Amino acid sequence: MTDVVNLNQFRKNQRRAEKQRAAEANCARFSRTKAERGATDALRAARKKLLDGKKISPAADNS
Repeated sequence: MTDVVNLNQFRKNQRRAEKQRAAEANCARFSRTKAERGATDALRAARKKLLDGKKISPAADNS
C-alpha cells in the first residue's frame, strides 16, 4: 500500500513548484546582466543622437 497523502498539502506543493518553474523561466527570459543593460543603453543613446542630428528645424517665416 501507499502512504496516506493530504490532498491540500499536495496541491499547495504542486502550486509552489509551478510558481518556481515560472519564476525560473522568467528569470532566464527577462533578466539581463549589467553589461548587457549598459550595451543596450549605449546603443539606444547612439541611435537617439543620430536621429536628433537628422532633425529638421522649422524654417523662419520670411513673409
